[in-house]
Amino acid sequence: MTKQLSKRQKRRADQNRSRIYTIGFVVGGALLLALALILPNLNKPGQEFVVPEKVTRPAADGLTIGDPSAPAKIEVFEDFQCPACAQYSAEIEPLVLENLVATGKAYYVFNNFAFIDSNSTTKESRGAANAGLCANEQGLFWEYHDLLFANWNGENQGAFSNENLLKFATALELDQNEFEACVKENRYAADVQASLDLGTSMGVQGTPSVFVNGTIVRPGFIPSYEDIAAAVEAVQK
Repeated sequence: MTKQLSKRQKRRADQNRSRIYTIGFVVGGALLLALALILPNLNKPGQEFVVPEKVTRPAADGLTIGDPSAPAKIEVFEDFQCPACAQYSAEIEPLVLENLVATGKAYYVFNNFAFIDSNSTTKESRGAANAGLCANEQGLFWEYHDLLFANWNGENQGAFSNENLLKFATALELDQNEFEACVKENRYAADVQASLDLGTSMGVQGTPSVFVNGTIVRPGFIPSYEDIAAAVEAVQK
């Protein structure tokens, strides 16, 4: 009886760990402290920012990767302040790109869903999303995407201030003057809002949310690679 209860508790704990970061979710101070202790890439205020290892991906075209005519279209909605998105990006996305996108089975589309800062005056989710699009002007969206996730330091805690967004870009071969102008004028604010509106219209209620040909994969949880692969394979039949 005790063993059965233990297994049930473990299964429930595993499920809870895999839940997506949902709209209206409030992160308490204790949870933030725990995350700061266990997430390996977190930096602390005053420290130099983290430069992640370079990730090899199939050729990208802006925020998309792969063949637009592939039978399956994978759309992912993420917020750069979302720790579950960082987990998805580090652990699941590489498998999706290698096994489903590079093989021609699927076309991959990234969408900003900047909602975590909706009740904050700092607007760090929107600022980070805009900065990613500024990096995209110079063909380095995905590299900047990796920098953002590597340097998350808590919800609306200043990790994605304009000062830091500009600092992160020094790790890339960007035209710094052009990038700075883009960030400071919030050049892509309308695009960030449009992407948020798109996700809302599709039923996104948390991040990361992954869709295959318009159907959400495992809503309410971070979909595993196997979940996404099964949805893609179903399209091939």
